[in-house]
Amino acid sequence: MKLGFLTAPFPETPLMEVADWAAGAGFEVLEIACWPRTGGAVRRYAGTSHIDVVNLSAAQATEIRAEIEAKGLAISGLGYYPNPLHPDPAHRATVIEHLKAVIVAAERMGLPLVNTFMGADAARHQDANWEEALRVWPGIVAFARDHGVRITFENCPMIFSYDEWPGGHNLATTPRMWRRILEQWGGTVGLNFDPSHLILQMIEMGRFIKEFGPHILHFQAKDLMIDRDGLYERGVFSLGMGWQIPRVPGLGDVDWNVVFRELYRAGFAGDCIIEHEDRGFEGSDELVKRGFLIARDTLRPYCR
Repeated sequence: MKLGFLTAPFPETPLMEVADWAAGAGFEVLEIACWPRTGGAVRRYAGTSHIDVVNLSAAQATEIRAEIEAKGLAISGLGYYPNPLHPDPAHRATVIEHLKAVIVAAERMGLPLVNTFMGADAARHQDANWEEALRVWPGIVAFARDHGVRITFENCPMIFSYDEWPGGHNLATTPRMWRRILEQWGGTVGLNFDPSHLILQMIEMGRFIKEFGPHILHFQAKDLMIDRDGLYERGVFSLGMGWQIPRVPGLGDVDWNVVFRELYRAGFAGDCIIEHEDRGFEGSDELVKRGFLIARDTLRPYCR
């Protein structure tokens, strides 16, 4: 299992400079952030465009991969995390168009995975969102299949503020929904597993990995700390608002012994990609790097 990170927290740093630092710091793999060059999302840790997938030629795709590999690094996949089930049809069409461009770029680069969100309309309940997913996603899945690329959905509920209340902006979060997803598209779609989201949802970690381990195609390591005072003040029905604190691995409540034990038992053959959303280590590239190094030192014993 190689150890690396998602490049999203370096929005102003060119990809090859990020890769140089990663290789020098002992990382081995990158998930490359591929939001649109213009007009991307404005939320935290979204909008980074390290590859201009819309204008990527076959020759450029080959060159980028060769340059990354020459630095001793691999690429776990391309990452773009929008909302393909957004209630605004124009917004939805825009993000799906770009998602397809990311899929084509992955094909040109010879990469097997594109990592994304299933999406959701936060104002609708899960079953209503599922009915919409059954209308929207078959075409995207078929497009990925035709291009020889598999799609992974991250299991983040996307509930951080009142703008995402009450249902969140992502449907692929719970065992109940994952069984439906895999029954429909299990050959082309898999799980981009982030254990921090199970802490938030109070879903048993070991049990979840035992059930869905064979379908985990990509693994993002992010931690989460539960603010017990915030939970006391707001209660669990606030769904994390005011009491969930994203942390780099080692500074939260994820039991990494359980995560890696069950991943290895499940036969997971991919890499460990650190996802950095820790406010304690942001504001400059140097702070972001410090956070990644804490995570590296926490996870390195498991990644050999």
